[in-house]
Amino acid sequence: MPGTSATSHLPVTRLYPLTVLFAADGVLFASWVVRVPEIKEQVGASATALGLALLCMTFSTAVSMYVGGRLCVRLGTRALIVATFPLACGGLILPALARSPVHLGAVLLAFGAIYGVLVVALNSAAVEVERATGRAIMSALHGLWSLGGLVGAVAGGLLANRLDTLGHLGAVAAGGLLVVAVTGRRMLRSAAADPNREATTAHAAGAVPALGAAEPAPVSTGRPAAQRAGLRTVVILFGIVALCTAYGEGAVGDWAALHLRDALATPAGIAAYGFGAYSVAIAVGRLTGGWLIAWFGEAQVLIGGAVLAAAGILATAWAGGLAVAFGGLVMVGLGLANMYPIAMARAGAIGGSRGVGLASTIGNVGMLGGPPVIGFLADQIGLPGALSTVAVLAMVAAGLGFGLRTHAAGPRARRTHGRSPDQPDLATLG
Repeated sequence: MPGTSATSHLPVTRLYPLTVLFAADGVLFASWVVRVPEIKEQVGASATALGLALLCMTFSTAVSMYVGGRLCVRLGTRALIVATFPLACGGLILPALARSPVHLGAVLLAFGAIYGVLVVALNSAAVEVERATGRAIMSALHGLWSLGGLVGAVAGGLLANRLDTLGHLGAVAAGGLLVVAVTGRRMLRSAAADPNREATTAHAAGAVPALGAAEPAPVSTGRPAAQRAGLRTVVILFGIVALCTAYGEGAVGDWAALHLRDALATPAGIAAYGFGAYSVAIAVGRLTGGWLIAWFGEAQVLIGGAVLAAAGILATAWAGGLAVAFGGLVMVGLGLANMYPIAMARAGAIGGSRGVGLASTIGNVGMLGGPPVIGFLADQIGLPGALSTVAVLAMVAAGLGFGLRTHAAGPRARRTHGRSPDQPDLATLG
């Protein structure tokens, strides 16, 4: 229980490295994002060709995320983080070496396979800490990821006219290797000293064997097959919420800067700051997410955020001026901020690392599948119309959030951070 010395000590040893690595991962991702326009020109890709190259990353990330949940159970989340983070740093450099759309697709296939496992491991480690403490820290950790994204975006804007793509991404990768060298040893020491293995906490959740298994496996808690199927369905629904949310995040990440440059003739450095404004907003939203959830409840935060994000992306897509476009990006950031963390936290509470892996696989099809879809639609109906699809999926997420809320079997809102880790919320239909 949270009040015991064992559980109160262990999460502290986990949380410091997690906070640093979540932020560092945000820097890595944003550094790639702000260089997408230059890489597009470098390889001579059309919008559709760039979209297809990004689709390669979508595929490999989705597959590796599903596998990543199983690897977390087998190897431990923290060992997997320490193993994959340096590989992700190396993968960051690969797009800068591409010289054709086909070559870019090949290197993104490799980068996505590594990055997917890393994302699942980071989120699974956060779920472990939430379960051990009974405190909602997922939004805050994702907020630190967004702060890292802000740092990466600002650095990208400053370096846009000073370093070429390879020099920029190489410097970021070297910094990432330094970070994992400093934090990795401490993370592995805390893993070795932790008597509560991932498998133990996963079986405590009572749903892991049913997630991803070819046949329903027996569960120690004695849940009937129908209940296990219901819990798996809830994980899938949260994965769809995450997909709708991540579609918006991917669209803003990969296409917002290009939209500002093409539609509003914004210089490259200023366009990068547009993603920075979005990153500030999403970071503020996530860092205050625990407070918002405590006051309004998870369902209300999810639904309200979806509506705000829909309004914001429409303002950005059809803006006639830079100020309106930046304001819309801020609205999108605030709206999307807590939707993905809520979905991941609930999926992990139900299914442990495999639940995170399944929901992440579904959700990150939106994160990395959205940009190629945007690219295809941009060639057909224009980039403003393509970006408007973000609003459509945001409202789908709002509808799912409302449906999950109306079917809740327990309290509708997490009113305090000191709740029991296994207390159902939103829609634990089992």
